[in-house]
Amino acid sequence: QYTRVWIPDPDEVWRSAEIIKDYKEGDKSLHLKLEDETLYEYPIDLQGNELPFLRNPDILVGENDLTALSYLHEPAVLHNLKVRFLESNHIYTYCGIVLVAINPYEQLPIYEQDVIYAYSGQNMGDMDPHIFAVAEEAYEQMARDEKNQSIIVSGESGAGKTVSAKYAMRFFATVGGSASETNIEAKVLASSPIMEAIGNAKTTRNDNSSRFGKYIQIGFDKRYHIIGANMRTYLLEKSRVVFQAEDERNYHIFYQLCASASLPEFKDLGLTCAEDFFYASQGGDTSINGVDDADDFKKTRHAFTLLGVKESHQTAIFRIIAAILHLGNLEIQAERDGEACSISSEDEHLNNFCGLLGLERSQMQHWLCHRKLVTTAETYVKNMSVQQVVNAKNALAKHIYAQLFNWIVQHINKALHTTVKQHSFIGVLDIYGFETFEVNSFEQFCINYANEKLQQQFNSHVFKLEQEEYVKEGIPWTLIDFYDNQPCIDLIEAKLGILDLLDEECKVPKGTDQNWAQKLYDRHTSSQHFQKPRMSNTSFIVLHFADKVEYQSEGFLEKNRDTVYEEQINILKASKYQMVADLFQDEKDAAPTASMAKGTSKISVRSARPVIKAANKEHKKTVGHQFRNSLHLLMETLNATTPHYVRCIKPNDEKLPFKFDPKRVVQQLRACGVLETIRISAAGFPSRWSYHDFFNRYCVLMKKRDLSKNDKKQICQTLLEDLIKDPDKFQFGRTKIFFRAGQVAYLEKLRADKFRAATIMIQKTVRGWLQRIKYQRLRQAAIVIQRYTRGHLARRLAEHLRRTRAAIIFQKQYRMLQILRAFQRVRNATITIQAFARGMFVRRIYHKV
Repeated sequence: QYTRVWIPDPDEVWRSAEIIKDYKEGDKSLHLKLEDETLYEYPIDLQGNELPFLRNPDILVGENDLTALSYLHEPAVLHNLKVRFLESNHIYTYCGIVLVAINPYEQLPIYEQDVIYAYSGQNMGDMDPHIFAVAEEAYEQMARDEKNQSIIVSGESGAGKTVSAKYAMRFFATVGGSASETNIEAKVLASSPIMEAIGNAKTTRNDNSSRFGKYIQIGFDKRYHIIGANMRTYLLEKSRVVFQAEDERNYHIFYQLCASASLPEFKDLGLTCAEDFFYASQGGDTSINGVDDADDFKKTRHAFTLLGVKESHQTAIFRIIAAILHLGNLEIQAERDGEACSISSEDEHLNNFCGLLGLERSQMQHWLCHRKLVTTAETYVKNMSVQQVVNAKNALAKHIYAQLFNWIVQHINKALHTTVKQHSFIGVLDIYGFETFEVNSFEQFCINYANEKLQQQFNSHVFKLEQEEYVKEGIPWTLIDFYDNQPCIDLIEAKLGILDLLDEECKVPKGTDQNWAQKLYDRHTSSQHFQKPRMSNTSFIVLHFADKVEYQSEGFLEKNRDTVYEEQINILKASKYQMVADLFQDEKDAAPTASMAKGTSKISVRSARPVIKAANKEHKKTVGHQFRNSLHLLMETLNATTPHYVRCIKPNDEKLPFKFDPKRVVQQLRACGVLETIRISAAGFPSRWSYHDFFNRYCVLMKKRDLSKNDKKQICQTLLEDLIKDPDKFQFGRTKIFFRAGQVAYLEKLRADKFRAATIMIQKTVRGWLQRIKYQRLRQAAIVIQRYTRGHLARRLAEHLRRTRAAIIFQKQYRMLQILRAFQRVRNATITIQAFARGMFVRRIYHKV
């Protein structure tokens, strides 16, 4: 059999071939035969001397851990994933410490309760790769090391992040069920349908795309039962409320409510089908294949009830959502060549909007088309153009939805809150994946910035900390070069970076998107991660870790300011419905603050009063500033926990089940650091224990004479040299012991075997004692039964003997009597005959005589 290799291919990325002629140093090409029997001559770069990658033997293809492959390189990884996905329908594969999850785009029967129990208590390598195995590893490490854990789920939009996060939480809810009757685990799971309804939408890439980021902390007590949870949300995509691209939808809740509009309790909402509302129909098709919005709405309402949201509050939520739809349908009539405009008092949607929110109709009708300007000398009311009114209306709709979103998040957190002291937590991060569309705006910029930070955290944990640890501990290790995206992050967030310049432009009285773009060109053209497009003066290009993305600057300033007019907010504050008024009571004029890390993002309210710059400077925080702060808080939280990584891969862009597009998959593998992880995991020591922890954990494997020594370090070294014969499988550092992959699992197995042997001994002794007691009871009972039975049989025998003897006597006497009588009859007869005979003979003699 000839040597098989991988060669580059424009369609398949990598293609398998066989070398049919021996290669000699200096040859300019390799003679290959492709799988379709085609002969091919592969040119070799003599200067670089780069030969094609070798292919793994067939016996290794389909391994569930990529680090177990003999040849670790991009084509081997891609082929292994493809074989597992298409031939075995396995969507999960380990890559060292990372779980690679490929979205199958169909429901698989691998998430039932019995599967959860099968993975519970198992070591990570003992069973097939699964999201439950990662969750069990996090749960086990939390209990064993008493350190908080995080599961970071990342990947492109549509790769299956939300589903993976949902199943991880389902695992914790099942294995860490609360000991009390509060049913907190059911409430944790109930938050998912609510957050999906109000925060997820259909995009061109994903039918259920999360348009916000969330970090859910699940709290545990000292016995590791769930006692509560807390959710942080990040940067809701508010622009989707008022605009959807072609083939996209608004948030699911709008369509769920429209689909249930015929229910008696919703008749006063004035709703019809979603196609009738501008805010719900811009993308075209308002339905999703295989999704029943009315049925999903039942699940959403049930989840609200389970979380303790009162019926009155639920009704208010649905009234507000319906009001937003009506707001989008307002007819604005232009006057005076478009310089002024008005809304008819007969407008059905205006009446519905004001009626549903409990607002004064005439006031809202007036302030939707006018704005108040205050100067030092006077205050006057100014007419707005049609476009200004549309912008103000859209800003109001976005603001109302954002406030409602935050209110729901706060109430979910209240329902999940507990007064019991939290001992530890496991966080599950489900945050938007890297995005690039035909038109990329402020939202995509923030999303991709977040992904840069997460990638850096991944790099830091998997590569930098890994290698620094070896150096610090004095372990022999060859440093590996890897991609560091710090320069790109500096471009975005450092002093006078993109966000700083954006905030500066927002402060300029007549700042524009074009001026801001020009400042970017002037400042950052020399940066290796920044480019100016040739054909545009309003766009800029950022070279992210995953891809090169062109952003259109139009709308950046307005979205960063995120302003809405104070007069409209005051009308909402005066609503006759308490909940509507409460949504806006905590806002301060011209002092927009936000704590996005806690899911309570607030919006800038444009005040009519002039503000003092010095006093306001500290308080005026833009969306970009808030988002940067919230990301820093998130990174601090993640860095204080032990992270576990799930890398979700999108196998194709058509959302077809079990279709594998090598180009798209390899692009994601390169971007998310899987290939670098393979290199470092295979070459290094992924598991490490301090001597103290190792001694406490594995002292059961030690001999008595070893335990009598005082030097724990020496005891650990002696034990390991006895248990693991290959010295390359472990290394002794200054403060820790380092293990190759699989060695800790081996030690855990030995420890479990030791405990199992002790358990068996205890069980054997106890079972023997129980059996002896049982036997003695049975024997005693058998003896008693036998005694009574034998007595009964003896008495019966004696009676039988007596009866037999009596019967014999009776028979003897009877037979004797019978024979006597017979004898006497014969004797009498004989005597009679003799008498007659003798008389006859005598008479004859007498006559003769």
